[in-house]
Amino acid sequence: MGDDRTVTSLTLEPGTVLEYALGTRHCAGSLEGDVHHPCDRPEAPYCEYHTNTWVCARCTGTCLKDEMDCYEEHAVYLAAFAPATFKVGVTRSWRLETRLREQGADRGAHVHTVSNGRIARELEAQIAHEQGLVDRVRTDAKIETLGSAVDGDAWDALLARDAFDVIDRFDFVYGLDLDHRPVQETIAAGTVVGTKGRLLVLERGGTTYVVDMRDLVGYELEAADTEGRRLQSSLGSFATRG
Repeated sequence: MGDDRTVTSLTLEPGTVLEYALGTRHCAGSLEGDVHHPCDRPEAPYCEYHTNTWVCARCTGTCLKDEMDCYEEHAVYLAAFAPATFKVGVTRSWRLETRLREQGADRGAHVHTVSNGRIARELEAQIAHEQGLVDRVRTDAKIETLGSAVDGDAWDALLARDAFDVIDRFDFVYGLDLDHRPVQETIAAGTVVGTKGRLLVLERGGTTYVVDMRDLVGYELEAADTEGRRLQSSLGSFATRG
């Protein structure tokens, strides 16, 4: 981010070299378009004034807003996380593949299409209860199984249940090529191996690390320019939604 508070994107393509030291952490402030509005309150990653609660994530079909506004077509999906954690979720139909990638799913299946978000949330809650599926997967659990493969037989058996009408399937490859679980750390320095959802995998000094990018939000970063000076900027916001 430049001195004018304009946010610029940083690529995390494999092979990209990051050279940042983490400084003071505080509230990350807010983004308005590509302009960052900083906040120096000590709470991190966000203070009480910049914490946004997305009520739709807690909805089970009874709208928590003043007025329901999710009238777009929604998809109900199943997501597989290696080796055998299966999740049910909902999203707007046009975001389905993007949403699965945001979560770092290994496989996905579109199992129902409905006319609005309220119906989708009701169906999600029903499926979770009747089929014994979770509706969220902890980041720590995703880290613990990095490099594992999906139990294909268990996944196929789930999709074969009468409760699901499989419309489309997805199989994601993230290119991490891990033969062991990386060391979990909060760093922003190393060579990018790849990303999986909000997990960033870095190689540094012969060791492979995994970073939950949400743990980086709010840090001041220091990076050396070509003349060896130290430059400081704020790390931008990182968030996920369903």
